[in-house]
Amino acid sequence: MQLKFDEKGLITAVMQDAKTQEVLMVAYMNETAFRKTVETGKAHFFSRSRNKIWLKGETSGHVQTVKQILTDCDRDCLLLLVEQEGGACHLGYRTCFVHKVTPSGDTDGVTQEKVFNPDSVYDKT
Repeated sequence: MQLKFDEKGLITAVMQDAKTQEVLMVAYMNETAFRKTVETGKAHFFSRSRNKIWLKGETSGHVQTVKQILTDCDRDCLLLLVEQEGGACHLGYRTCFVHKVTPSGDTDGVTQEKVFNPDSVYDKT
């Protein structure tokens, strides 16, 4: 079975907590990031803004250990069931999905407390 990477060589990857089923984050993988993920059991992604492969947790220590990888029926999207250490969100939340959307389409605050202080984890220089 072949995965279907898009015209930029990327495939969407959704990370979900293997125990709680909570959706943690969405990122992109190129073939190299996918292979590194399979080989190491740790989630690797391709950063479109930095144009490089990155290991989830390489700076924060909040790694994602992969328990299972699934693909959708079209094979153009991945679902990774992971064990999350700490928070998945670079803003300090457990999950990136924290903003509630109102019926008008606006966002209405956050739905979680932060689990870590991003200023103490990421170098802002």
